[in-house]
Amino acid sequence: MKSSEEETTGNQTSVTVFVIVGFSHQKDMKVIFFLLFLSIYIITVLGNLIILLVISMDPVLHTPMYFFLRNLSFLEICYTSVTLPRMLVSLLSGDTSISFAGCAAQMYFFLFFGATECYLLVAMAYDRYQAICNPLHYLDIMNNKVCIQLAASSWICGNLLALGHTTFVFSLPFCGSNTINHFFCEIQPLLMLVCGDTYWNEIQIILGGVFVILMPFVLIVVSYGLIISSILKIKSVKGRYKAFSTCFSHITVVTLFYGPCVFTYIRPKSSYSLDVDKVLALFYSVVTPILNPVIYSLRNREVKGALFKMRMKLFHSSS
Repeated sequence: MKSSEEETTGNQTSVTVFVIVGFSHQKDMKVIFFLLFLSIYIITVLGNLIILLVISMDPVLHTPMYFFLRNLSFLEICYTSVTLPRMLVSLLSGDTSISFAGCAAQMYFFLFFGATECYLLVAMAYDRYQAICNPLHYLDIMNNKVCIQLAASSWICGNLLALGHTTFVFSLPFCGSNTINHFFCEIQPLLMLVCGDTYWNEIQIILGGVFVILMPFVLIVVSYGLIISSILKIKSVKGRYKAFSTCFSHITVVTLFYGPCVFTYIRPKSSYSLDVDKVLALFYSVVTPILNPVIYSLRNREVKGALFKMRMKLFHSSS
């Protein structure tokens, strides 16, 4: 007899529905988790949406730096929306199941937005490098065409990586257990449910991590090495402070995002700890997106000025 979660073909039982454990096993904390993640999601979406609106409405912020920040804010809304709404529904309804196709779609979009962010952060580092190391030619180098090409390349590369990983993983045979010990359809927990040899998939994940996480991170480090070298040549302390302050927000975001990603994806399967991975995944998929608007607004006088002007317009229009 076939269950709603398994389909028998010959002597092999293949999984058609997955069960995402998430935080459902902590039943006494369900309400607290629901309210916490709902608050995080609302603040993340509203915070990044405000950044998007402020940059779009203020002509002063129509520069390459803010063009990439607008892309990042939109990306963070999408990135968080892949996991949190599904988690909230599960906490509220108690239904932790997800279809095979739904799981594949969730993995694809999570990898798509995550990989795109990795490449976009490199483009933002390149923008800061040109702004500080080549200030006289900055606007000529970082013209509209170049900015659009860099942003589009980030989205295209993210899509290709996500498509490749998702296709390889979901072409493998899943049999036996269908329980994913995570709060979304993540690669490592899914590979543990595969009944075949996953050696080449593990190699693929590590290689993907090198190209998507490690190499971009190295490029960012090299960019900031050159940036710091240029900043140290500035004679005035005020000038050095001003130059460094334009990079501080980006450095903070890079550290928060890349740190957990490197530890999660660039290591062998034998060293996985699913409980640790869940915490790390929460950090780069939930915590970082909610902090980005705070990081970029609190330390940025131009964004704060634009927010003040926006508030004044709303106040005068309502009075």
